[in-house]
Amino acid sequence: MDCFREIEGKQAHDPLFHKMMNRPPRRVSVPGPVIVGAGPSGLAVAACLREKGFPSLVIERSSCIASLWQLKTYDRLRLHLPKQFCELPHMGFPSEFPTYPTKEQFIDYLEKYARKFEIRPRFNETVSHAEYDEVSGIWRVKTVGKRLEETEYMCRWLVAATGENAEAVVPEIDGMVEFGGDIRHTSYYKSGKEFTGKKVLVVGCGNSGMEVCLDLCNHNASPSIVVRDTVHVLPREILGKSTFGLSMWLLKWLPMRLVDRFLLVVSRLMLGDTARFGLDRPEMGPLEHKNRFGKTPVLDVGTLAKIKSGDVKVCPGIKKLKRHTVEFLDGKMENFDAIIFATGYKSNVPSWLKEGDMFSEEDGFPKRPFPDGWKGERGLYAVGFTKRGILGASMDAKRIAEHIKCNGRCGNEEAASYDQHLRSVPLMKSSSP
Repeated sequence: MDCFREIEGKQAHDPLFHKMMNRPPRRVSVPGPVIVGAGPSGLAVAACLREKGFPSLVIERSSCIASLWQLKTYDRLRLHLPKQFCELPHMGFPSEFPTYPTKEQFIDYLEKYARKFEIRPRFNETVSHAEYDEVSGIWRVKTVGKRLEETEYMCRWLVAATGENAEAVVPEIDGMVEFGGDIRHTSYYKSGKEFTGKKVLVVGCGNSGMEVCLDLCNHNASPSIVVRDTVHVLPREILGKSTFGLSMWLLKWLPMRLVDRFLLVVSRLMLGDTARFGLDRPEMGPLEHKNRFGKTPVLDVGTLAKIKSGDVKVCPGIKKLKRHTVEFLDGKMENFDAIIFATGYKSNVPSWLKEGDMFSEEDGFPKRPFPDGWKGERGLYAVGFTKRGILGASMDAKRIAEHIKCNGRCGNEEAASYDQHLRSVPLMKSSSP
């Protein structure tokens, strides 16, 4: 807080700061759609639009594409699903990539994808306000740059592609200030190497929490994991086949209820009764639970064996924190050197998009569930909010491009002129700064 006060104090006496704040925003007319977000979802929409002959403008608040992957993921991360389920439209993964590409391989794929479709985002521009102008019949999208310069983009179509993982979720727990040890979200966790020999509490038992525990074990740390709710743990592969891929194939022939029953029987045979180790399963099957609540089952990559062996301890919810001490809901207390929150992310759409019809103010997701949440009114679209990963985003990207094509095309001269302008914008850097 003190550093922010110091900055505010300097700004209060900085004439250049006041000059920037009082300068009217630069206005730019965009003949094609404006896409907010340069993650996989935004790239997919831009590529699909280019294939349909539409230029678009991608606005990104960070300094690189796929900033979540490049800047806020741990080192050992791989795609949790086979690569064929994580491809973006019109370009597959290289054949030499493994079934589950690494973080670096996925980023390389995305950068080549952007180059292939000549996607040149406007980096370091944060959208502060986007609203439909009823009088002129256009969207007005205001951004703030690194030097506080303001720009207003005016467009006919607006695509919200900031996705489900825009902002980290960190719960407020009594005593966090008193704890005194390292407290961080997984977006700031890179490797267990810096926690060697330490006792670490991981809060959250999704795929990220489970994998962070495994990484900590591999670096000779002593992790415990907080399991506050029921969770489905499935083997990543069944008889050498991807569990996800096998599920999708079975759903073509069998109802979801029977596929869920099959998955639970096989998981019991391969993994045992997870409830014995503090991992109670929901009453619903894994696919129905995912479909109803959007909660992805954990695909085990080795953490369950560490839990069975006692290398990872399962703990109940946290009641409060004290000096390097955690008090759990069951009354037990234990000392820890660090706490890592694997508590996920949330949408930030309501903070910048001012409309009350398409997006919910509560969770920032489209009000209409999949597969109908991609289209709003007056040229507003959403991609990356399906709770079905990259596969769902790719489906919506194709729908959006087709819908824009069928409902209006930019004038040829205007589009050509704008396309020429985009070509003058430098290509993205091959790696993040």
